[in-house]
Amino acid sequence: MRNDTYARIINEAKFIILNCSTVRETAKAFGVSKSTVHKDLSEKLFFYDRSLYKQVRYLLDINLQERHLRGGEATKQKYKKKKLFNVIGSD
Repeated sequence: MRNDTYARIINEAKFIILNCSTVRETAKAFGVSKSTVHKDLSEKLFFYDRSLYKQVRYLLDINLQERHLRGGEATKQKYKKKKLFNVIGSD
């Protein structure tokens, strides 16, 4: 594997740990797709640095458990905002 790919994988792992970020946020920060970040962190990192992999895996599992809550909160805010605009617009 090329050195730049190795460096990217390690940097993605460190980023997600330091910022407690999601795969989407990490992908945006590195300018790559979510699929690339996920494959890097869930498959390739295991072969490079197992201790880093365990930390990242823990965060990915937490994100997996919480994503339905984040989605529900986002939907709640969306309809709350929509309702507010409808009330203001009807005055």
